[in-house]
Amino acid sequence: MTGPGAGHGLTGVADAGAFLARLVRFDPAALVRLRPVPGTGRTALWARLPWGVLVVRTVPGGAPGDATVAAGELLTELSAGGATLPRRRDDGWRWPLPPPASRAVEVLPGAELRRIADAAAGTLREAVTHGVAGRAVGQRALRDALLDHVAVVVTPDEEPGTPVEVSQRLVQGVVRMGFVGTGDVQVRAVGRWVGLVGPYGAAWSRTVADLALTPTRIHPNG
Repeated sequence: MTGPGAGHGLTGVADAGAFLARLVRFDPAALVRLRPVPGTGRTALWARLPWGVLVVRTVPGGAPGDATVAAGELLTELSAGGATLPRRRDDGWRWPLPPPASRAVEVLPGAELRRIADAAAGTLREAVTHGVAGRAVGQRALRDALLDHVAVVVTPDEEPGTPVEVSQRLVQGVVRMGFVGTGDVQVRAVGRWVGLVGPYGAAWSRTVADLALTPTRIHPNG
């Protein structure tokens, strides 16, 4: 626990600020959970996006403990050059986190993930404007259907197993949070969790089936 007036401990203000600014753009009321990474002098910033995936970016500086605060309040504090941790809102965090140890399953080109994300956005705009099969459909229903679409399937090569399904929700998470950059993105899995880990951060979500962690090939589904 941290006492009143405790410092946030973050020294990577630019990195943290970029993460928080994108987060509050999607959800002005978003919470961010600060979790020190033992032995590294860094802090993992966790948050949940409105479309139901967890995102994380690790930044320099050691937070004083595991604490949840309002993302907008922390962004304001950092932007003003302040060092105080905003009022804690630990009771507001209700989501489990993936286990710390995961295994790389496949590597995807960042450019391909951006293409998939852009194609989904274009499909949504077209459907909202012109409907589906000539019929009007609510924007929220269209958005949810697109987000639930399996964008990439990673299939085991050498042994039978359950394919690892990467949803459009995860793709949108890493792309729209600016985690991809110009590099590649790893598909990682642990238990019932699937993650996309880019150069600047990661997005995670749970799946209904245990994931295969065997050698793989990929099949982009657009």
